[in-house]
Amino acid sequence: MITLVRRVTAACVLSAALTACAATPQPVHPAPSATATAPSAPPTLAPGPGGLTPVFKNGSRTHGRTVALTFDADMTADQGARAAAGEHFDNPGLIAALRALKVPATVFMTGRWAEQYPEQARSLGRDPLFEVANHSYSHYAFTDDCYGLPTVSGDRMRADVEQAYAAFRRAGVPDARPYFRFPGGCYDRRALKALTPVGVTAVQWDVVSGDAFATDAKAVTRQVLEGVRPGSVVVMHCTRSAAPTTERVVRAVVPELRERGFRFVKVSELIGS
Repeated sequence: MITLVRRVTAACVLSAALTACAATPQPVHPAPSATATAPSAPPTLAPGPGGLTPVFKNGSRTHGRTVALTFDADMTADQGARAAAGEHFDNPGLIAALRALKVPATVFMTGRWAEQYPEQARSLGRDPLFEVANHSYSHYAFTDDCYGLPTVSGDRMRADVEQAYAAFRRAGVPDARPYFRFPGGCYDRRALKALTPVGVTAVQWDVVSGDAFATDAKAVTRQVLEGVRPGSVVVMHCTRSAAPTTERVVRAVVPELRERGFRFVKVSELIGS
């Protein structure tokens, strides 16, 4: 080894490439592991006919007994005064029940709700049990004659959805999903076209829980249990003032559906399957 070192040194002295021999060796960094990959983007549907925003209503009926519980966190842009007067558009008890029961869920949140309850929005957005999706900023309807809701104009539809995503970011929601639920579930071709540049998948449902303004939790529970099939998307609400029975319904529905062999998933899993 000593003889080899001396020969190499002599060669360096005699070589015209002295500076190259004397250069400090650079460390060799190992190539990134083949298993280290960037997080995958949430699954979405391909655009519909004519490039329109695609619409998802339910998952596969044959790929297992899965069901997605979804909750609309509704609050219209002009309800701030009612919240200030003590009306509750949130439902912490419902979220606590979902956590206690370990039920994954998708929360379709309005931007106005995120502004009113930023701590809750952030908590939901950072809890892997949940995913936050877009329910517009204002909760104004995207069509005329939609359950008496005020209407957002056609030239404001895209901006309304993008404003909601901005409100989520301000509240600290790190990665709201590219899913959108029309207020009231009302949409038409014009609305689908207006949202095409946003790149969202519109998410509807195939099971109406009937929890909005309901006072009979047993009736709502019965309606959900009678409607659920493999791949179902159930629409419910996360607002105490408008849906006071929802927590009780969830506590009754979840164990019964599990007894029937159903597994609860987020909407993203249904779309991805």
